[in-house]
Amino acid sequence: MESLLGQVPLRFSRVPMFPFFDLAHYAASVMSLKEQRGVVDVAYRSPIACWFSAMLYCFGGSILSSLMLAEPPVAFLANTTSVLLASSVWYLLFYCPHDLAYRCVSFPPIRLMVAGMKEVTRTWKITGGVAHAHSHYKNAWIVMIVIGWARGAGGGLISNFEQLVRGVWKPETNELLKMSYPVKISLVGAVFFTMQQIHFLPVEKHDLMFYYTIFLVGMKITMMLTDHPPSPFAPFENLLGPLLFGWRPPPSRARGEARIPQNGISSAWSCTTGGETDESSKTKHSKKSD
Repeated sequence: MESLLGQVPLRFSRVPMFPFFDLAHYAASVMSLKEQRGVVDVAYRSPIACWFSAMLYCFGGSILSSLMLAEPPVAFLANTTSVLLASSVWYLLFYCPHDLAYRCVSFPPIRLMVAGMKEVTRTWKITGGVAHAHSHYKNAWIVMIVIGWARGAGGGLISNFEQLVRGVWKPETNELLKMSYPVKISLVGAVFFTMQQIHFLPVEKHDLMFYYTIFLVGMKITMMLTDHPPSPFAPFENLLGPLLFGWRPPPSRARGEARIPQNGISSAWSCTTGGETDESSKTKHSKKSD
């Protein structure tokens, strides 16, 4: 019995992603796109732009990692089967009569299952990115982290470019300015799998994949079932942020308010110049009135 339980992570690491898990990834990605404001209007006004945005959602990690490694960013199009599968999902979710496909996938139990399966593919994408970077740069652990992160959260990291395809420009939504949970958890996973790849973390790869995926799926379902999902990173950010980067400075004073003097000399100088300015302005005003 113990030997069978010990083989569960190994067998789990050998589960193929195609076609069911990839299908769930495409469905979750296209649904996320459709729920963006104004996307449905773009779908009927310019189907090509909508399809391209959907492909960026589905294959954003592959595109971004290819650009970073100076590889052709259109290499994902060589996998015709995956592109056709993702395109079929896009077409059904956007143009199915009476929106039946979208309503079916939006049914809560099905949506929970699809979201959980998408998180499984995230693990495979991160490990694939780390292994691919390791094949090019043996000991460059920073490159492995960056490529693994790009593979796992590429759709979010290139969201600004995807918005440009739809004619929307929102630089304040840049993921590097305010990271979302998927981007953060992908970065953490890339760090862990890189440490395992360079033998700095004494754990088997299949064990790490199994437990990391269990955490991903559990957190995703919990966040979907709660109205105000707690962020697992909030305690660490609140503790390490001020410790490593200091406390956030108070907001600057409004225009017209007195500034805090840096030293006595500047304060005295400002008072003197301020007095002279007031006296000169009064003199000019009196001359004009005369």
